Amino acid sequence: MDKNNVTKEYSNGEITVVWQSTKCIHSANCVKNLPSVFQPREHPWVKMDNATSEEIISTVAKCPTQALSIK
Repeated sequence: MDKNNVTKEYSNGEITVVWQSTKCIHSANCVKNLPSVFQPREHPWVKMDNATSEEIISTVAKCPTQALSIK
């Protein structure tokens, strides 16, 4: 497995956020728009229980490279 190509999934039981490392340019749009959920210094860095699914979907939609997506 390529260490540089990491995909992680985070779910709240209703939606799943998918993060793809190779697409991420660290624009920090997610952190700026929803810091209660996106906490890059924490592990896991996505805290799905800290906001509504609608808030998370709205923030993920602002990712400029689609490194974050919803499934």
